[in-house]
Amino acid sequence: MYYPVSRPRRLRRTAGIRRLVRETDLCASDFILPLFVTHGQRVKNAVSAMPGVFQLSVDNILREAEECLELGIPGVLLFGLPAYKDEKGSSACDPDEAVQRAVTAIKKEYPQVLVITDVCLCEYTSHGHCGLIEDGDVKNDPTLNLLARTALSHARAGADIVAPSDMMDGRVGAIRGALDEHGFQHIPIMSYAVKYASAFYGPFREAAGATPQFGDRRSYQMDPANLREALKEVEQDLAEGADIIIVKPALAYLDVVRAVKDHTNVPVACYNVSGEFSLVKAAAQNGWIDEKKVAMEMLTGMKRAGADMIITYYAKDAAGWLKEEGR
Repeated sequence: MYYPVSRPRRLRRTAGIRRLVRETDLCASDFILPLFVTHGQRVKNAVSAMPGVFQLSVDNILREAEECLELGIPGVLLFGLPAYKDEKGSSACDPDEAVQRAVTAIKKEYPQVLVITDVCLCEYTSHGHCGLIEDGDVKNDPTLNLLARTALSHARAGADIVAPSDMMDGRVGAIRGALDEHGFQHIPIMSYAVKYASAFYGPFREAAGATPQFGDRRSYQMDPANLREALKEVEQDLAEGADIIIVKPALAYLDVVRAVKDHTNVPVACYNVSGEFSLVKAAAQNGWIDEKKVAMEMLTGMKRAGADMIITYYAKDAAGWLKEEGR
């Protein structure tokens, strides 16, 4: 009888051996927690499509920041629900708006927490699109100035990193120019260079109040079928001054994460988006899957694909699970 000389099962026999030879290991420091900030006091509005996710006033945002510190999560990504909206998204750069106030509060109370701000107009425009509208079309160049002003208002409030997610051509260059001109050369840009027009964003639109009132975003977000185009977007954003690249969504785009990682020498993030999160939550609530095991397998796959950091609504849960395991 033939007996194999090489027996891969030898290195799978016990939990200790498996840990010793594990190629990809998650840690709490890999995660960034997205948060939705609104006006008021003691506000905690549940997002029905995203169990465990809330729209929070600044006082509750501070509690989230404190929990992140306790769990070893390095940073948060802030999205805003403004007090007012108009066709031009004027509230996006208002220094008294929810995001700017939350940034200042977090940096005052918990300066160790990295505060990243989403720079886009969809939450601030009455029409829900990410740019200014002319003749029923989302116009690229007229949008750039407002995006730059928004990023600048976040930097003035104390943001550590700004993250443009609008997908307008040239927005990284416009933001870099505005930051540099006003003395914020040290603020990194984490660019959503690769953002697909995905069906996985549905629950987010409830959380952020950012549903387009007409049409869709396919004229500026990427076609899900394209990979080479993603590398072109990355090259352009790096040339304009991006410091970190985001691929969004993550789960259906792990090949893109790997391609971007292999193509660049800058940190790469992926965004484990609302639909990916909600799918796991819904299946777990129906008893069809083990939520912890599936979530951790999903996040491990993202890191294995090449993500240096993962933006995920599972950040606190995953960090807690890792802590329980002594990791």
